[in-house]
Amino acid sequence: MIQVFGHKAPDTDSTGSPLIWAWYLSEVKGTPAHAVLLGQPNTEAAFVLRRWGFEQPEIIADVEPGAPVVIVDTNNPAELPKSINQADIRAIIDHHKLTGGIETKSPIEITIRPLACTATLMHDLMGDDAARMPDRIKALMLSCILSDTLEFRSPTTTDHDRDLALRLARELGIGIADYAAEMFAAKSDVSAFSDAELLRMDSKEYKVGDVGLRVSVLETTAPKVVLDRKESLMASMPAVAAEDGADEVLLFVIDILREEATLFVPNDTVKRIAEKSFGVTVSGDSVVLPGVMSRKKQIIPVLAA
Repeated sequence: MIQVFGHKAPDTDSTGSPLIWAWYLSEVKGTPAHAVLLGQPNTEAAFVLRRWGFEQPEIIADVEPGAPVVIVDTNNPAELPKSINQADIRAIIDHHKLTGGIETKSPIEITIRPLACTATLMHDLMGDDAARMPDRIKALMLSCILSDTLEFRSPTTTDHDRDLALRLARELGIGIADYAAEMFAAKSDVSAFSDAELLRMDSKEYKVGDVGLRVSVLETTAPKVVLDRKESLMASMPAVAAEDGADEVLLFVIDILREEATLFVPNDTVKRIAEKSFGVTVSGDSVVLPGVMSRKKQIIPVLAA
């Protein structure tokens, strides 16, 4: 059976899209498949699963040599199981930049498109078969789009993502503003998590020159909850970086409603990166970046050491 999975530290898109594609392969294409996760889903993703009656997929640590897999929502080996190049990769479906480093045993289907959400791309790939989606799969798709676009606030949002979300909401009889508010409230409820868990919750590994970074974002409608923990979060960063083989942790607290990011600045290295990357002057242990909402489009591409 084919395993379908997204990246480590799964958000809503990397939790929902494997379920969507596993449904499509199994129910439409007649190819048995099931979704798995590469870690505990974040609070928003867990809410979406409960809201639409899905059991949380199995969490796996690695893949067996020769195991058939489909990779979604990433093409970065650093975000995938350590044995990914020994697996039988059948397809990659993604909306991030091409990273390189994945090896396949034979030619495969690779689809990478400049959309805000993997689920939008999946709808395109399904073609006319998308009409066969049951409501709970449509709801997953809508949830993925609203999450990745931050209810259309993110600069990654395309007209195609928005139009599909509006159509799915109409078909489901869902008010987008109310449902997105429920999702973001769940995303913002991080009180039960340790500092280390928060720093890893929605993070990606990235290298700038010789500096290895864990680039973490926390998207929230209640930024004060996280900002009030600034001192302890910064104190936890060196241990998290060391355990994860990184030099520094960059934590961006994304205020969804104010449409801005606050970057914590625990040391001179992060201060240099902040000033060089974003053209700001840092005078304390944090800096506000107006309009910065997207790691994929506004953070990763401009990082400089």
